[in-house]
Amino acid sequence: MAEGSSSHYQVLRVAVTATDKEIKVAYRKAARKAHPDHGGEAETFRRVTLAYETLIDPQRRAEYDRRYASGTSGRAQARPGDYSGTPAPGPSATTNVKRPPTQRNTAGDPPVYVPAFDDPNEVPLVTAAEAAQQVHGLPRKRGIFGAEARIQREMRTVQLISRQVLPAIPAARLINGLRSPSDNNHIDHAVLSGYRLALVGSMLLPKGAYAWDGHSLRHGGRSVAPPQLAHIVRHMQDIFPELNVTGWVVLHSPDGNLHEPVIDHYDKGQGSAVEIVNGAGLVRGLKQFLGSGPAPNTVVVPVLARLLRGMH
Repeated sequence: MAEGSSSHYQVLRVAVTATDKEIKVAYRKAARKAHPDHGGEAETFRRVTLAYETLIDPQRRAEYDRRYASGTSGRAQARPGDYSGTPAPGPSATTNVKRPPTQRNTAGDPPVYVPAFDDPNEVPLVTAAEAAQQVHGLPRKRGIFGAEARIQREMRTVQLISRQVLPAIPAARLINGLRSPSDNNHIDHAVLSGYRLALVGSMLLPKGAYAWDGHSLRHGGRSVAPPQLAHIVRHMQDIFPELNVTGWVVLHSPDGNLHEPVIDHYDKGQGSAVEIVNGAGLVRGLKQFLGSGPAPNTVVVPVLARLLRGMH
């Protein structure tokens, strides 16, 4: 059977009797292998994601099984919103034809929704109006002590991302006030664009020079503990294997200067799941990270819906 006409079960390499757990395990393995960020093929990754989204939903799986049994399931493989912004080729199409470079999606292109809201075979997980919003939720007051400082730094982060990152990437979606699946703590902000997700925390610190070596943040000979995001990033990566998940902590200065504090990076060669940056560094880093991913102009509706359900 040609690759383009393979069933969802064949794409994930599971039996038609596979349980939800078996499908999830197979999906994580296939997604990591096929993800373009890890050297995989974009079209293969699209088929893997579509297969999982269909088979993990009981109603969609039942409908697919009915079509699969009747021999018509292969026609449902292609849908709007693949990496080229056009429907994937069907079984009869020539698969070795290279698309012209002008069809490549860029971060500045208008958003493409996957699945499309005008697809009669799809049940929208969020409304089209919700999916079109670039900013969801606001920082909320948590507890009694230090709430004012938290609200101030979080509002600064929201304004910074809203004004300097979102206009450059129309498909980017900022979700504020998430609950961490790792420990039930808070994730201040998450920015989703295509198949990349950035988790963002913040600190309000005095101006000056800080040193970050990937593990500790130091200022004036003393250690300053940044928000603990690394374990949350790892857990979110496990929950969303189709995404490339990173963590960022932005340091705000009292006077609002985006280039303060100054942060010197000393890489010990071990790498870090979290980047420590000032305001200017966050803008520059998020644009590069989100804009260079596969299909950066895509809004993956199932992922957005799951994130919105995790808001406080």
